[in-house]
Amino acid sequence: MQYLLLVYVDEDMLDALPEGEYDRRMRHCLERADALHEEGSLLGFQQLERPATAKSVRRRGGKVSVVDGPFAETKELLAGFNLVEAASLEDAVRMAEELPWAETGCIEVRAVRDVDAVRVQVGARRRPAAA
Repeated sequence: MQYLLLVYVDEDMLDALPEGEYDRRMRHCLERADALHEEGSLLGFQQLERPATAKSVRRRGGKVSVVDGPFAETKELLAGFNLVEAASLEDAVRMAEELPWAETGCIEVRAVRDVDAVRVQVGARRRPAAA
């Protein structure tokens, strides 16, 4: 089963890390990502740019609003994700525990839905690929 490990960080905690510590943690993450990818557990991962570069889009009552940055009631902001293949939720949680960002934020582990099963359930046909 696939799980998404959503990486949330507290930017104040990241900024407070000693000189070189962020780079050490990032190097560890990349090396671990390479190993997990080679064994087939890591299907993909990406970092996100800082929240200040983001836009939040909402549509309510037919009106669209676009505002700078994310709107969050928390100090922990989404920084990236890892898409993993794991035998169980417990295995995915163990992978999340190994990420150093759990020390400066939170790793949310969520199962990925089978979109093809959802298509069947709701009666949505897949569009043919463009030639």
